[in-house]
Amino acid sequence: MIRVMVAEDSAVTREYLEHLLSQDSALQVVGMVQNGLEAVEQAQRLRPDVILMDVHMPLMNGYEATRQIMERIPTPIVMVSSNMSHDQVAMTFEALKAGALTVLDKPYGLGHPDSDKTASQLQETVRLMAGVKVIRRWPRRDRQAPSPTPTLPARASSNIQLIVVGASTGGPTVIVEILGSLPLNFPVPILVVQHIATGFTPGLVKWLGQSTPLHVKLAESGETAQPGTVYLAPHGGQMGITKDRQIHLFKGTTENHFCPSVSYLFESVAQAFGRSAIGILLTGMGQDGAGGLLQLSKAGGVTIAQDEETSVIFGMPGEAIRLGAAQYILSPRQIAELLRGLV
Repeated sequence: MIRVMVAEDSAVTREYLEHLLSQDSALQVVGMVQNGLEAVEQAQRLRPDVILMDVHMPLMNGYEATRQIMERIPTPIVMVSSNMSHDQVAMTFEALKAGALTVLDKPYGLGHPDSDKTASQLQETVRLMAGVKVIRRWPRRDRQAPSPTPTLPARASSNIQLIVVGASTGGPTVIVEILGSLPLNFPVPILVVQHIATGFTPGLVKWLGQSTPLHVKLAESGETAQPGTVYLAPHGGQMGITKDRQIHLFKGTTENHFCPSVSYLFESVAQAFGRSAIGILLTGMGQDGAGGLLQLSKAGGVTIAQDEETSVIFGMPGEAIRLGAAQYILSPRQIAELLRGLV
Protein backbone atom coordinates (compact mmCIF):
# COMPACT_ATOMS: atom_id res chain seq x y z
CA MET A 1 0.00 0.00 0.00
CA ILE A 2 1.33 3.44 -0.99
CA ARG A 3 0.88 6.00 1.79
CA VAL A 4 -0.04 9.45 0.46
CA MET A 5 -0.18 12.83 2.19
CA VAL A 6 -2.22 15.66 0.62
CA ALA A 7 -1.24 19.33 1.16
CA GLU A 8 -3.99 21.65 -0.13
CA ASP A 9 -5.48 24.82 1.38
CA SER A 10 -8.99 24.35 -0.08
CA ALA A 11 -11.11 21.99 2.04
CA VAL A 12 -13.29 21.10 -0.95
CA THR A 13 -10.28 20.24 -3.12
CA ARG A 14 -8.65 18.26 -0.29
CA GLU A 15 -11.75 16.10 0.04
CA TYR A 16 -11.98 15.63 -3.72
CA LEU A 17 -8.33 14.61 -4.00
CA GLU A 18 -8.78 12.17 -1.13
CA HIS A 19 -11.83 10.73 -2.89
CA LEU A 20 -9.94 10.26 -6.16
CA LEU A 21 -6.92 8.69 -4.50
CA SER A 22 -9.07 6.33 -2.44
CA GLN A 23 -10.55 4.93 -5.67
CA ASP A 24 -7.19 3.28 -6.32
CA SER A 25 -6.72 0.19 -4.15
CA ALA A 26 -2.93 0.71 -4.16
CA LEU A 27 -3.20 4.16 -2.53
CA GLN A 28 -3.98 5.15 1.06
CA VAL A 29 -4.34 8.77 2.18
CA VAL A 30 -2.65 8.92 5.60
CA GLY A 31 -2.81 12.67 6.14
CA MET A 32 -4.30 15.90 4.85
CA VAL A 33 -2.93 19.36 5.68
CA GLN A 34 -3.97 22.85 4.67
CA ASN A 35 -0.69 24.78 4.47
CA GLY A 36 2.99 24.32 3.80
CA LEU A 37 4.01 24.63 7.44
CA GLU A 38 1.80 21.69 8.36
CA ALA A 39 3.10 19.79 5.33
CA VAL A 40 6.68 20.00 6.62
CA GLU A 41 5.66 18.99 10.15
CA GLN A 42 3.43 16.10 9.09
CA ALA A 43 5.92 14.82 6.51
CA GLN A 44 8.38 14.28 9.35
CA ARG A 45 5.74 12.66 11.59
CA LEU A 46 3.87 10.50 9.07
CA ARG A 47 6.74 9.58 6.74
CA PRO A 48 4.45 9.19 3.68
CA ASP A 49 5.62 7.42 0.54
CA VAL A 50 4.57 10.37 -1.62
CA ILE A 51 3.20 13.89 -1.08
CA LEU A 52 0.64 15.63 -3.28
CA MET A 53 1.55 19.31 -2.85
CA ASP A 54 -0.42 22.41 -3.84
CA VAL A 55 1.64 25.36 -5.06
CA HIS A 56 -0.22 28.25 -3.45
CA MET A 57 -0.93 27.83 0.28
CA PRO A 58 -1.02 30.12 3.34
CA LEU A 59 1.73 30.40 5.99
CA MET A 60 4.17 28.58 3.71
CA ASN A 61 3.83 28.00 -0.05
CA GLY A 62 4.45 24.76 -1.87
CA TYR A 63 7.92 25.77 -3.02
CA GLU A 64 9.21 26.55 0.46
CA ALA A 65 7.54 23.44 1.90
CA THR A 66 9.17 21.32 -0.81
CA ARG A 67 12.57 22.86 -0.14
CA GLN A 68 12.36 22.16 3.60
CA ILE A 69 11.02 18.63 3.17
CA MET A 70 13.81 17.73 0.74
CA GLU A 71 16.37 19.04 3.23
CA ARG A 72 14.90 17.25 6.26
CA ILE A 73 13.00 14.13 5.16
CA PRO A 74 13.45 13.55 1.40
CA THR A 75 10.11 12.36 0.00
CA PRO A 76 8.72 12.02 -3.54
CA ILE A 77 6.61 15.14 -4.15
CA VAL A 78 4.06 15.71 -6.91
CA MET A 79 3.10 19.37 -7.38
CA VAL A 80 -0.50 20.18 -8.36
CA SER A 81 -1.79 23.54 -9.51
CA SER A 82 -4.80 25.02 -11.27
CA ASN A 83 -3.49 28.60 -11.20
CA MET A 84 -1.79 29.50 -14.46
CA SER A 85 -0.61 32.96 -13.34
CA HIS A 86 3.02 33.76 -14.08
CA ASP A 87 3.99 33.88 -10.39
CA GLN A 88 2.37 30.55 -9.57
CA VAL A 89 3.84 28.78 -12.59
CA ALA A 90 7.30 30.18 -11.78
CA MET A 91 6.91 28.95 -8.19
CA THR A 92 5.98 25.51 -9.51
CA PHE A 93 9.20 25.23 -11.51
CA GLU A 94 11.23 26.49 -8.56
CA ALA A 95 9.65 23.67 -6.53
CA LEU A 96 10.82 21.21 -9.19
CA LYS A 97 14.29 22.71 -8.90
CA ALA A 98 14.08 22.24 -5.12
CA GLY A 99 13.40 18.52 -5.54
CA ALA A 100 9.74 17.95 -6.47
CA LEU A 101 9.48 15.26 -9.14
CA THR A 102 6.74 16.45 -11.46
CA VAL A 103 3.76 18.77 -11.83
CA LEU A 104 0.12 18.04 -12.63
CA ASP A 105 -2.88 20.21 -13.33
CA LYS A 106 -5.54 19.67 -10.70
CA PRO A 107 -8.08 17.03 -11.79
CA TYR A 108 -11.33 18.25 -13.29
CA GLY A 109 -14.47 17.98 -11.19
CA LEU A 110 -17.22 15.42 -11.58
CA GLY A 111 -19.31 16.09 -14.69
CA HIS A 112 -16.41 17.42 -16.75
CA PRO A 113 -15.85 15.32 -19.90
CA ASP A 114 -12.18 14.81 -18.95
CA SER A 115 -12.70 14.13 -15.23
CA ASP A 116 -12.05 10.39 -15.51
CA LYS A 117 -8.94 10.95 -17.62
CA THR A 118 -7.39 13.46 -15.21
CA ALA A 119 -8.31 11.32 -12.19
CA SER A 120 -6.59 8.32 -13.76
CA GLN A 121 -3.54 10.43 -14.58
CA LEU A 122 -3.35 11.60 -10.96
CA GLN A 123 -3.54 8.05 -9.59
CA GLU A 124 -0.98 6.70 -12.05
CA THR A 125 1.46 9.55 -11.40
CA VAL A 126 1.24 9.13 -7.61
CA ARG A 127 1.84 5.38 -7.94
CA LEU A 128 4.85 5.84 -10.20
CA MET A 129 6.43 8.70 -8.24
CA ALA A 130 6.15 6.78 -4.96
CA GLY A 131 8.74 4.36 -6.32
CA VAL A 132 11.31 7.02 -7.20
CA LYS A 133 14.39 7.21 -5.00
CA VAL A 134 14.91 10.82 -3.95
CA ILE A 135 17.98 12.32 -2.35
CA ARG A 136 18.46 14.89 0.39
CA ARG A 137 18.92 18.43 -0.86
CA TRP A 138 21.43 20.17 1.38
CA PRO A 139 20.95 23.90 2.10
CA ARG A 140 24.57 24.48 1.11
CA ARG A 141 26.34 22.05 -1.15
CA ASP A 142 30.04 21.48 -1.00
CA ARG A 143 31.91 22.28 -4.17
CA GLN A 144 31.52 19.30 -6.45
CA ALA A 145 34.50 17.62 -8.03
CA PRO A 146 34.79 18.31 -11.75
CA SER A 147 33.33 15.61 -13.99
CA PRO A 148 35.62 13.74 -16.37
CA THR A 149 35.54 15.47 -19.74
CA PRO A 150 34.01 13.15 -22.38
CA THR A 151 36.23 12.25 -25.33
CA LEU A 152 35.09 14.17 -28.39
CA PRO A 153 34.29 12.43 -31.68
CA ALA A 154 37.09 12.48 -34.24
CA ARG A 155 35.39 14.94 -36.57
CA ALA A 156 35.23 18.69 -36.92
CA SER A 157 33.07 20.33 -34.28
CA SER A 158 32.09 23.06 -36.77
CA ASN A 159 29.89 20.51 -38.60
CA ILE A 160 27.20 20.70 -35.90
CA GLN A 161 24.26 22.82 -37.03
CA LEU A 162 21.47 21.80 -34.64
CA ILE A 163 20.86 20.34 -31.17
CA VAL A 164 17.63 18.56 -30.18
CA VAL A 165 16.58 17.60 -26.67
CA GLY A 166 13.82 15.34 -25.38
CA ALA A 167 12.72 14.96 -21.75
CA SER A 168 9.81 14.01 -19.51
CA THR A 169 9.63 13.55 -15.72
CA GLY A 170 12.49 15.44 -14.08
CA GLY A 171 13.40 17.17 -17.33
CA PRO A 172 12.93 20.88 -16.57
CA THR A 173 15.65 21.07 -13.92
CA VAL A 174 18.09 19.07 -16.06
CA ILE A 175 17.39 21.29 -19.08
CA VAL A 176 18.06 24.37 -16.91
CA GLU A 177 21.36 22.89 -15.75
CA ILE A 178 22.51 22.13 -19.29
CA LEU A 179 21.33 25.36 -20.94
CA GLY A 180 22.59 27.43 -18.02
CA SER A 181 26.12 26.19 -18.74
CA LEU A 182 26.09 27.33 -22.37
CA PRO A 183 27.34 30.77 -23.46
CA LEU A 184 25.06 33.59 -24.59
CA ASN A 185 26.56 33.49 -28.09
CA PHE A 186 26.00 29.74 -28.54
CA PRO A 187 26.26 29.30 -32.33
CA VAL A 188 23.46 26.79 -33.10
CA PRO A 189 19.70 26.53 -32.43
CA ILE A 190 18.32 24.11 -29.82
CA LEU A 191 14.91 22.42 -30.23
CA VAL A 192 13.27 20.91 -27.14
CA VAL A 193 10.35 18.55 -26.56
CA GLN A 194 9.42 18.41 -22.86
CA HIS A 195 6.46 16.29 -21.77
CA ILE A 196 4.58 18.38 -19.22
CA ALA A 197 1.03 18.92 -17.98
CA THR A 198 -1.33 20.92 -20.18
CA GLY A 199 -0.97 24.67 -19.67
CA PHE A 200 2.54 24.63 -18.20
CA THR A 201 4.59 24.95 -21.40
CA PRO A 202 4.35 28.79 -21.65
CA GLY A 203 5.40 29.02 -18.00
CA LEU A 204 8.31 26.69 -18.69
CA VAL A 205 9.41 28.96 -21.54
CA LYS A 206 9.45 31.98 -19.23
CA TRP A 207 11.22 30.10 -16.44
CA LEU A 208 13.92 28.75 -18.75
CA GLY A 209 14.38 32.21 -20.27
CA GLN A 210 14.95 33.71 -16.82
CA SER A 211 17.21 30.86 -15.67
CA THR A 212 19.55 30.55 -18.66
CA PRO A 213 21.60 32.98 -20.79
CA LEU A 214 19.99 31.83 -24.05
CA HIS A 215 16.87 33.24 -25.71
CA VAL A 216 13.97 30.83 -25.09
CA LYS A 217 10.67 30.90 -26.96
CA LEU A 218 7.67 28.80 -27.90
CA ALA A 219 8.22 27.41 -31.40
CA GLU A 220 6.09 28.82 -34.23
CA SER A 221 5.37 27.01 -37.47
CA GLY A 222 7.28 28.39 -40.44
CA GLU A 223 9.94 30.28 -38.51
CA THR A 224 13.63 29.70 -39.19
CA ALA A 225 15.61 28.38 -36.22
CA GLN A 226 18.28 30.88 -35.20
CA PRO A 227 21.61 30.36 -33.40
CA GLY A 228 21.57 30.91 -29.65
CA THR A 229 17.82 30.36 -29.44
CA VAL A 230 15.93 27.56 -27.68
CA TYR A 231 12.60 26.51 -29.23
CA LEU A 232 10.10 24.59 -27.09
CA ALA A 233 7.47 22.47 -28.83
CA PRO A 234 3.91 23.64 -28.00
CA HIS A 235 1.56 21.24 -26.26
CA GLY A 236 -0.86 19.20 -28.36
CA GLY A 237 1.02 18.78 -31.62
CA GLN A 238 4.25 17.72 -33.29
CA MET A 239 7.43 19.67 -34.08
CA GLY A 240 9.84 18.91 -36.89
CA ILE A 241 12.40 20.82 -38.94
CA THR A 242 13.51 21.01 -42.58
CA LYS A 243 17.01 21.12 -44.08
CA ASP A 244 16.82 24.90 -44.33
CA ARG A 245 16.11 25.04 -40.55
CA GLN A 246 12.45 25.92 -40.97
CA ILE A 247 10.36 24.66 -38.05
CA HIS A 248 7.07 23.01 -38.92
CA LEU A 249 4.27 22.24 -36.46
CA PHE A 250 1.14 20.21 -36.97
CA LYS A 251 -1.71 18.90 -34.87
CA GLY A 252 -1.90 15.17 -34.52
CA THR A 253 -0.59 12.13 -32.71
CA THR A 254 2.11 9.65 -33.64
CA GLU A 255 2.38 5.92 -33.03
CA ASN A 256 3.39 6.50 -29.41
CA HIS A 257 0.47 8.92 -28.87
CA PHE A 258 2.63 11.73 -27.42
CA CYS A 259 1.81 15.32 -28.39
CA PRO A 260 4.51 16.47 -28.84
CA SER A 261 6.63 13.38 -29.45
CA VAL A 262 10.38 13.34 -28.87
CA SER A 263 10.82 10.56 -31.43
CA TYR A 264 8.99 12.55 -34.12
CA LEU A 265 11.39 15.47 -33.66
CA PHE A 266 14.47 13.23 -33.57
CA GLU A 267 13.41 11.35 -36.73
CA SER A 268 12.78 14.66 -38.52
CA VAL A 269 16.26 15.86 -37.55
CA ALA A 270 17.82 12.55 -38.62
CA GLN A 271 16.38 13.04 -42.12
CA ALA A 272 17.18 16.75 -42.41
CA PHE A 273 20.57 17.04 -40.67
CA GLY A 274 22.02 13.58 -40.05
CA ARG A 275 25.62 13.85 -38.88
CA SER A 276 25.28 17.62 -38.45
CA ALA A 277 22.99 17.21 -35.42
CA ILE A 278 23.27 16.30 -31.75
CA GLY A 279 20.39 14.46 -30.06
CA ILE A 280 20.03 14.37 -26.28
CA LEU A 281 17.54 12.16 -24.42
CA LEU A 282 17.01 13.04 -20.78
CA THR A 283 15.15 11.63 -17.77
CA GLY A 284 11.56 10.50 -18.26
CA MET A 285 9.01 7.71 -18.07
CA GLY A 286 8.30 5.40 -20.97
CA GLN A 287 10.17 4.98 -24.25
CA ASP A 288 9.46 8.13 -26.26
CA GLY A 289 12.59 9.34 -28.01
CA ALA A 290 14.56 6.09 -27.86
CA GLY A 291 13.62 4.99 -31.38
CA GLY A 292 14.16 8.48 -32.74
CA LEU A 293 17.58 8.70 -31.13
CA LEU A 294 18.47 5.40 -32.78
CA GLN A 295 17.47 6.82 -36.17
CA LEU A 296 19.64 9.87 -35.55
CA SER A 297 22.57 7.67 -34.54
CA LYS A 298 22.19 5.60 -37.75
CA ALA A 299 22.14 8.86 -39.73
CA GLY A 300 25.54 9.78 -38.28
CA GLY A 301 24.47 12.27 -35.61
CA VAL A 302 25.97 12.54 -32.14
CA THR A 303 23.61 10.85 -29.64
CA ILE A 304 23.58 11.28 -25.87
CA ALA A 305 21.51 9.70 -23.09
CA GLN A 306 21.42 10.90 -19.50
CA ASP A 307 22.98 8.45 -17.06
CA GLU A 308 20.91 6.44 -14.57
CA GLU A 309 22.49 7.99 -11.48
CA THR A 310 21.25 11.51 -12.27
CA SER A 311 17.92 10.58 -13.90
CA VAL A 312 14.73 10.96 -11.87
CA ILE A 313 13.17 8.27 -14.10
CA PHE A 314 15.52 6.17 -16.24
CA GLY A 315 12.82 4.98 -18.64
CA MET A 316 13.50 7.02 -21.80
CA PRO A 317 17.31 7.18 -21.63
CA GLY A 318 17.44 3.59 -20.37
CA GLU A 319 15.48 2.35 -23.40
CA ALA A 320 17.77 4.31 -25.74
CA ILE A 321 20.80 2.68 -24.15
CA ARG A 322 19.17 -0.76 -24.44
CA LEU A 323 18.62 -0.16 -28.17
CA GLY A 324 22.24 0.90 -28.64
CA ALA A 325 21.10 4.39 -29.68
CA ALA A 326 23.32 6.38 -27.29
CA GLN A 327 26.96 6.98 -28.16
CA TYR A 328 27.44 8.80 -24.85
CA ILE A 329 25.89 8.12 -21.43
CA LEU A 330 26.51 11.23 -19.36
CA SER A 331 25.45 13.36 -16.40
CA PRO A 332 23.90 16.79 -17.13
CA ARG A 333 27.19 18.50 -16.29
CA GLN A 334 29.07 16.24 -18.68
CA ILE A 335 26.46 16.83 -21.38
CA ALA A 336 27.02 20.59 -21.11
CA GLU A 337 30.79 20.08 -21.28
CA LEU A 338 30.44 17.89 -24.38
CA LEU A 339 28.21 20.47 -26.09
CA ARG A 340 30.71 23.24 -25.42
CA GLY A 341 33.46 21.04 -26.85
CA LEU A 342 31.55 19.94 -29.95
CA VAL A 343 29.99 23.23 -30.98
